[in-house]
Amino acid sequence: MPARSQRSLIAIALLLSSLFCSLSRVHAEPPPVIDIITLGDSITKGVRGGVTVEDTFAAGLERTLKERGFSVRVTNIGIGGERTDQALARLEKDVLSRKPQIVTIMYGTNDSYVDKGRTDSRITAEAYRKNLEALVQKMQAGGIRPVLMTEPRWGEKATFNGAGEHPNVRLERYLTECRTVAMTLKVPLVDHYAHWTKVEAAGQNLGDWTTDQCHPNPAGHRVLLETMLPVIEQQVRELRKE
Repeated sequence: MPARSQRSLIAIALLLSSLFCSLSRVHAEPPPVIDIITLGDSITKGVRGGVTVEDTFAAGLERTLKERGFSVRVTNIGIGGERTDQALARLEKDVLSRKPQIVTIMYGTNDSYVDKGRTDSRITAEAYRKNLEALVQKMQAGGIRPVLMTEPRWGEKATFNGAGEHPNVRLERYLTECRTVAMTLKVPLVDHYAHWTKVEAAGQNLGDWTTDQCHPNPAGHRVLLETMLPVIEQQVRELRKE
């Protein structure tokens, strides 16, 4: 066969190969969606006066991960006023039955709070720890990757609780238990409280990140998102490799 004819056949073969690869990419199935659930109280729910759904860290998490090329769906199931015992009560219905791949767990503000006219927290620190352990272990048994998160710090001007203390006094004790659970059960931890404490010590007024010294405003939710994003993205990357 003449050299010119051979070159023509090679060129045609390369063209057909390139066309086949292009068609394969067009018809390839999209990557499976990774479902992420954010479980928590009103700080997780986020929506309130001055804070829209799109402002919440959960919405920002989905938006940012998609911008980075990940196929994810983030479902926010935060409920105002919720404690860890109440989260356990709805775990099967609201979390396990949905079979998510990743769940963030953020509690402590309500568990530790002392109501007006009382001197004790709503539940004990020991009960809080045991509830967190149960939440994590039940998720792990269901093949879910739990990510524990500490609550953000209250602002300096927060109203004192029923025991006449700044709410951070109790909250700090409870979040120590949260860190212990993360270490003992070997699950990722996003320490929002430590970050907010650090920046406050450096001069940041936490009131500027909240609507009421407690609940994050849009700026506060952006800070929560920035703090948790590296941990969640790492979990998503690991799942995509499986």
